[in-house]
Amino acid sequence: MRVRLLGTGAADGWPQAFCRCASCGAQREDRILRVPTSALVDDVLLIDGNADSPGAATRAGADLAGVRHLLVTHAHVDHLAPQLLLFRSWVSQEPIDVVGPAAVIDACRPWVAPDAPVRWIEVAAGDHVELGRHRVRVLPANHRVMADGDAVLYDVEDAGGDRLLWGCDTGPWEPAWFDAVREADFDVVVLEQTFGPAGQVSPGHLHLDSFGELVKRLRGVGAVTASTDVLAVHLSHHNPPESELVARLAAMGARPARDGEIVTGRPA
Repeated sequence: MRVRLLGTGAADGWPQAFCRCASCGAQREDRILRVPTSALVDDVLLIDGNADSPGAATRAGADLAGVRHLLVTHAHVDHLAPQLLLFRSWVSQEPIDVVGPAAVIDACRPWVAPDAPVRWIEVAAGDHVELGRHRVRVLPANHRVMADGDAVLYDVEDAGGDRLLWGCDTGPWEPAWFDAVREADFDVVVLEQTFGPAGQVSPGHLHLDSFGELVKRLRGVGAVTASTDVLAVHLSHHNPPESELVARLAAMGARPARDGEIVTGRPA
């Protein structure tokens, strides 16, 4: 599995364009810029494609021409830009799957022609979906747009057995949810960490302490192992500057992801 992280920031990016706080200033000085979080998996699966994703792909020397599956966690604007389906239709009539909770499907339908080659796949936690050479299991998220259950997370496995946990957005998990990933032994875990040391600013997101606790619980059920690459994303200016953040996350067996970086499954 080849996962290109197109963006690793929160909804407002980091640095935040309207902000001159010390955290944003340090990121500008170091030219570490993050746009809202999304990823391109094996060049065919776009996860949480947002308005910044096309530009991010171009800056990374990639494109989205091969995308055949759009996988969306929820209908917040930093995770879903339905206009991308219109832009794509101007240059391609290749079939595409659009996968997500009901609100995602409803938001996307007006952006495509009635006869467009789109397969609409509405999902909820507990569902399984086959997307070409990828198998997707839908997991619950402690996050909501308008109602409980309208946001989900994804367990993505490729034909070779490499496995990705896409954990963005979510707050702390319910204890029963860990059973669904017991002994999963993920190759890559991409997990949100929005609020740094600020504490519980929002129950639908993680901060450094709750991120560390969730990673610890995932490790305790065998979902995270010694060889799992644990990446913090959805990073905001509530976090400390990069050098301090690297150290804080390293103590948890994790690291902050960077826009444009490529992570892969473990060698056979």
